[in-house]
Amino acid sequence: MPELSTRCPYCFSQVHVTGLHCDTCDTDITSRFAVPQFLHLSAEQQKFATDFIIASGSLKEIAAQYGVSYPTVRARLDRLIEALSGEKQPQQERRAAILDAVEEKRISSQEASRLLAGKGQRT
Repeated sequence: MPELSTRCPYCFSQVHVTGLHCDTCDTDITSRFAVPQFLHLSAEQQKFATDFIIASGSLKEIAAQYGVSYPTVRARLDRLIEALSGEKQPQQERRAAILDAVEEKRISSQEASRLLAGKGQRT
């Protein structure tokens, strides 16, 4: 089962939860649901936040775990704080999600350039 994210996996725009299903009684509920702030984060940001909490907030430990530099981890934490505090506008959040995807090698830099320029969705 795929993880729930409020980011489109193709263009990184915001998506909305519109359905729930009960496996016990087979009931479907369709509406536009509010989701917890944590779910507004990308799957990668959710994982980072979880790992950070488990590491008792140690940036040094997270840097070692992820195999990246301390400043890289600090920058990622700063973006996470911005996202959770609502300081970023939706377009800034989308841009940050695209750049995170490049950093994590989920998309190429060419694909990111195309998305950032607004030239369509991922193929």
